[in-house]
Amino acid sequence: MSDEEHHFESKADAGASKTYPQQAGTIRKNGYIVIKNRPCKVVEVSTSKTGKHGHAKCHFVGIDIFNGKKLEDIVPSSHNCDVPHVNRTDYQLIDISEDGFVSLLTENGNTKDDLRLPTDDNLLSQIKDGFAEGKDLVVTVMSAMGEEQICALKDIGPKN
Repeated sequence: MSDEEHHFESKADAGASKTYPQQAGTIRKNGYIVIKNRPCKVVEVSTSKTGKHGHAKCHFVGIDIFNGKKLEDIVPSSHNCDVPHVNRTDYQLIDISEDGFVSLLTENGNTKDDLRLPTDDNLLSQIKDGFAEGKDLVVTVMSAMGEEQICALKDIGPKN
C-alpha cells in the first residue's frame, strides 16, 4: 500500500450521456426524440405496416425544442432511437446586460451568467418589459444535449 494521496480532477459531470435509447415503437406524441442530432418534441407519429417480411416503420415529425424547426425521420419500429435528457430548471432573474445575456440566481445562491435572452420575440418582450417595470421574474430554462435556453417566464410579484 502506498501512503500517497491521490488527487482527481473534478469536471462536475458524472459522465452521463446526453441521450438514452428507447425503442422507436414506444415513442409517443409529446415525447422527445433526437432527429438529425437535434433534440425535438414529437408532434406526430405514424406507424406503417410493410410487406410480408418487412419491418413496421415509424414516421416521426418533431419540432426542435431550441429553434422551432420541423424535422422528420423514419425508423423501423423495432430499432432504438436516441431520446434526449430534457431538464427544466427555474431561476430568478437578477439582471439583463446590454449584450443580451441574463444574470440568473440559482437555488444555492450562486449566479449563472452564461445564458442569452431567448430568440422568441414574444417571450423576449415579456422579459424585458417585466424587468423594466421592476417585477420579480422567474425564468424557466430548458436544457438538453449540452444546450440551454429560456423557454418560459413567471411573474412572482413586485420586488419589495
